[in-house]
Amino acid sequence: MVDYVFRVGGEGGEGVISTGEMLTLDLARSGFEIYTFRTYPAEIKGGHANYQIRASGQLLLSQGDAVDVLLAFNQEAYDKHAKDIRPGGVLVYDSDSYIPPPVAAANGGAAAQAAGPSGQRTGGGNIPALVNSTVLYGVPLTSLATEQVGVKLTKNIIALGFVAELCDIPRETFEALLREKFGRKGETVVQKNLQALHIGMDYVKQVARKDSIKLGAGPRKTKELILSGNEALALGAIAAGCRFYAGYPITPATDIMEFLAKELPKIGGFVVQTEDEIAALGAVLGASFTGKKAMTATSGPGFSLMTEMMGLAVAAEIPAVVVDVQRVGPSTGMPTKTEQGDFYLACYGGHGNCPRVVMALTSVEDCFYGIMRAFNLAEQFQMPVVVLSDQYLGHRKATVPVFEIAKVPVVNRRTPTAQELVGYKRYRFTPDSISPMAMPGMEGGGYIAEGLEHDEGGYPAASNHEMHLRSTKKRYAKWAAVEPVANELVRIYGEPHPEIGIIGWGSSEGVIREAVQLAQAKGYSVGALHPKILYPAPLAKLKEFIDGTKAVIVAEVNYTGQFATALRKRFAYDFIQLNKCVGLPFTPKEIVDKIEEVAAHVRSGHRDLAAKL
Repeated sequence: MVDYVFRVGGEGGEGVISTGEMLTLDLARSGFEIYTFRTYPAEIKGGHANYQIRASGQLLLSQGDAVDVLLAFNQEAYDKHAKDIRPGGVLVYDSDSYIPPPVAAANGGAAAQAAGPSGQRTGGGNIPALVNSTVLYGVPLTSLATEQVGVKLTKNIIALGFVAELCDIPRETFEALLREKFGRKGETVVQKNLQALHIGMDYVKQVARKDSIKLGAGPRKTKELILSGNEALALGAIAAGCRFYAGYPITPATDIMEFLAKELPKIGGFVVQTEDEIAALGAVLGASFTGKKAMTATSGPGFSLMTEMMGLAVAAEIPAVVVDVQRVGPSTGMPTKTEQGDFYLACYGGHGNCPRVVMALTSVEDCFYGIMRAFNLAEQFQMPVVVLSDQYLGHRKATVPVFEIAKVPVVNRRTPTAQELVGYKRYRFTPDSISPMAMPGMEGGGYIAEGLEHDEGGYPAASNHEMHLRSTKKRYAKWAAVEPVANELVRIYGEPHPEIGIIGWGSSEGVIREAVQLAQAKGYSVGALHPKILYPAPLAKLKEFIDGTKAVIVAEVNYTGQFATALRKRFAYDFIQLNKCVGLPFTPKEIVDKIEEVAAHVRSGHRDLAAKL
């Protein structure tokens, strides 16, 4: 079965991301399942960027481990990524920009390789000093672009052509893609890019082929979507009935606002760019107060500003969905890198007793269905729902089946009947603690929605101690009622009662799932539990999974193990933390390595594993 990992690396501004995007789209249209990961500099131009694409004929769960084809535009890309090339893999580099040290060494320390048939520098062959049996192809991308095309910027298209021909990707699909991408810029631009593509493809004939890379056409025949996590989330919000969005631009969440700014007005919705994140959530609460389903999206710094308005949403019992596409903190941190560092903030951010639901999205497909569930919970329980994504997931592109909107039935808020509008009390104490919510314009349905403690009618009760206690119990009763839903939305992979268990959350699901499969193939008794709702936690399912295990690993992309810490408060269990804090997601190998380490200690009978590991 075809399963290849491509990685493009170079300087921001020289087409690294666009190269990856075009290769992604072409592979998807050629019938392959796709899973991508990209990381890019915080600078507008300059700094290192890379784009990874995994293409296969079967369902993909992660970005993969080793790289099959590395396209390194400059020395920095080579230095950062050459170590990740698998044995037998391929390095394609711009021989006008740099010469990899193993190539220079193989040529007696020369700064260039032997001239190829065209007189240009070229490379190829086995250089064990780099990675065992790696095949290197030096392509003079810069000079080909400037001398033959006459446009230096086309060097990435030449590189694409070389890689496409190398992998036997149909020429026609790439030509159609370039016409689609550059058509609006005029026929001259289209022809220049087609020329660059053909130059790259033809250059393959000038190198001595020593690789075994071959893709051809993919096996998939059914239509699928190719989109990012942020795009899927925006589509899911529309499907859930969201008709108002307010936000302030922030990496890596801005894509959501940009998508909705184009699409919401087409169906009578509104998008407002506010002056800051405080105003954004305030506008969302105002829209929701009027009966519109409303949402905002931000990242850690913006969500920090929203905590006061989160308290208002809780006190006034207003449905709202807040998406946090996490990035590395604290402060400005690393805006374009990924982390799962906002768990504490999402669950506990804000003063006073401030219950909210916290969900974590797991995949591009789950971004669509998960945000629909978030709106349903917000509407049903009349409280804010925080949805955690991250840069890894938000910017990841993947092929997914066409969405089935009916898969998640839409839930709307409870509104008062004509009888309930007589002597209407917005915050009436009910058996399930959910009070009918009137909308402006309903006769008899007027009320005050504010942050002051209030009585059942919404009137201030800031000095009524008993009312404050009753209202707090009411708000927490709604929150506690979400726990059964949390237990329903738990996913378990591998063995349900394993020797070694893994608990993860959010975007690490696919990586952990693949690692479990790899570990099981090696004979380990292992299983994984992945909750979709983190707060309130699915305690029943967690206890059932933990009981009987000999060790449980909690894998998180943060430094302190925030979810593991929360679990220790609920369970008398020595969880083993696996934390990663470098701005990058887990790889399957990292999870498997930890499983093997823990298994060795378990089988040797060591006690106090958490302290040792």
